[in-house]
Amino acid sequence: MKDVVGKVAVVTGGGQGIGRALVERFGAEGMKVVVADIVPALVETTTGELTDRGLEVTGVITDVTSLDSVEALRDATLERYGAVHIVCNNAGIGSGSEGQLWEHHVNDWRWSLDVNVMGVVNGIYAFVPTLLAQGEEGHVVNTTSSNGGFTPLINSAVYATTKAAVTTLTECLWGQLREIGAPVSASLLYPSTFSTGMLNTGIWRPGANRPERYDRPGAPPKEGRDALGAYLQRMEAAGMEVQFAPLSEVADICFDGILNDTFWITVPHSEQQQKIRDRAASQIDGSPPEYLLEANMMTSRPTDTKS
Repeated sequence: MKDVVGKVAVVTGGGQGIGRALVERFGAEGMKVVVADIVPALVETTTGELTDRGLEVTGVITDVTSLDSVEALRDATLERYGAVHIVCNNAGIGSGSEGQLWEHHVNDWRWSLDVNVMGVVNGIYAFVPTLLAQGEEGHVVNTTSSNGGFTPLINSAVYATTKAAVTTLTECLWGQLREIGAPVSASLLYPSTFSTGMLNTGIWRPGANRPERYDRPGAPPKEGRDALGAYLQRMEAAGMEVQFAPLSEVADICFDGILNDTFWITVPHSEQQQKIRDRAASQIDGSPPEYLLEANMMTSRPTDTKS
């Protein structure tokens, strides 16, 4: 896509973090933006603040685990603006799993798969037919992670598994859209590969907004456990300085990626590139994936919360 002024973007998980940064960037570029989020207060606050800044923003409370809710989001978008051009399936969670993979409660898996994977599937199912029927340029951006998409962190098994799934299904989506010659394209956004620092988003509060149907004994509190604070304490104890990258940086490269039809939207750096090479070498020669142990040495932690 080259001309975005006056076009319509939908962002799930748009009330905070990366989603809000995307909403702000799209709005600043002259787009009409729909903020979709499961938390009513975030929808109200984000839309109110950005509208006060002169951006054209509409909020829709959306549960991405429900196809009915995502289809209602589509219908509300079309009723309000008459079209949709960019869809960012960005909503995601950290499962809050504890212990080893074989000890993870099945409801941690169910919740994470429903949000991180089925949320993307629901977004594709609800919006892509509309994008194609319009016959105009369109773009789908699915947010994934280097944790799973490139090389997984072994102590984030649930999260990494969901993000690996998002990577694969987006590759298939891109291929099928190209196969039919559609003016609609697809991209993967890898926000956690940024070399300038970590990202402070809602993913660090596992348990926040967890529905009752996914409850389990010992689950993180509904307001979310402060996994970031615990992580920073471990890094400080190890004598390591933690830097944070601005979320606007993610929005900037995502916007540029859409304009340039970039599939792997990321900021590659030497450490990440070496992990990719090590993984490929392991697959080619059949050697044990020793790179997994090295990748996890400095990020090992008891809870599954890494974004």
